[in-house]
Amino acid sequence: MKLKKINEKLQQALLENGLSEANELQQETFSTLKSGADCIILSPKGSGKTTTIVLNVIQQLVEEGEESPRALIIVEDKAKVLEMEDLFEKLGNYTNLRVYGVHDKGDTEFDKNYISTGIDVLIGTPNKLSDMFTTAGYNVNRLKMFIIDDADAILKLRHETKIMRISNSITRTQRILFSEQISERIEILAEKMMVEPVLFEIEE
Repeated sequence: MKLKKINEKLQQALLENGLSEANELQQETFSTLKSGADCIILSPKGSGKTTTIVLNVIQQLVEEGEESPRALIIVEDKAKVLEMEDLFEKLGNYTNLRVYGVHDKGDTEFDKNYISTGIDVLIGTPNKLSDMFTTAGYNVNRLKMFIIDDADAILKLRHETKIMRISNSITRTQRILFSEQISERIEILAEKMMVEPVLFEIEE
């Protein structure tokens, strides 16, 4: 995949998974996401948002580091958690990144114990993450990326309060919001938690 200064291990995994060409979404957003700027990325269904998230998280984190998570990704449901975990396994094949997913049907005590052993990327649903952050009080001082995938679908389920509760517990981090389209709810959320976000609009 021809992206400027892409990590060689990531490049190798992308090629082995048949991803030899970056699509428009990946080309347009790669440099800005790498810079650490807050971003709102509007892109239609099927345009490669999940792949874009995973490859950019791997690019920024590269190797395992801290005991506490360095990337937090909020997704809509259990199916999305499992899909993203699977993609991290494929594209992070040549890294030591520790990725863990939590969802509403999981065992909360098991999840807490596992996370306390040290992970790099935490993927989860709004309900589960909100519950865990409220009761376990994770160290988020090392968090580099806070990502919301399918924000329009998540906000339709009225999870704004949970998302803001998590966001407010994090002081400095890059905040990235993916959505199919802009809405008043997304604009309000972005205004509350982002600093001068860069807006990308990818057409069909």
